[in-house]
Amino acid sequence: MCAAQLTFFRCKLEAEKRTILERAQNTLDSMQNNEPRSDPNDRATTEEEYLLEFRVRDRERKLLKKIDEALIRIDEGTYGWCAETGEPIGIPRLLARPTAALCIEAQERREMNNWLYDD
Repeated sequence: MCAAQLTFFRCKLEAEKRTILERAQNTLDSMQNNEPRSDPNDRATTEEEYLLEFRVRDRERKLLKKIDEALIRIDEGTYGWCAETGEPIGIPRLLARPTAALCIEAQERREMNNWLYDD
């Protein structure tokens, strides 16, 4: 992968990271600024909204970890190469999932093994 491509993916990953962090801060600000509701139904609705928001933020927290790992791979010079096979991951896959650490074939094998051995 050339330097321009690595720069492109670094910018893409950093932009996604900033967006996630901004959404997390917005959620925190919103929760701190909301006044408690006295009506039990309103309170229940608010709590349900918070639970949904927390689930989304938890998924994004996991994505942040993958983004950081991808940025480290860029720094180390291993970004764009499959962690299992050493083969190129491919630009189309990285455009679709910039955090990908496995080529499609390795990812499919891993998913198939997980499916076969799931309880």
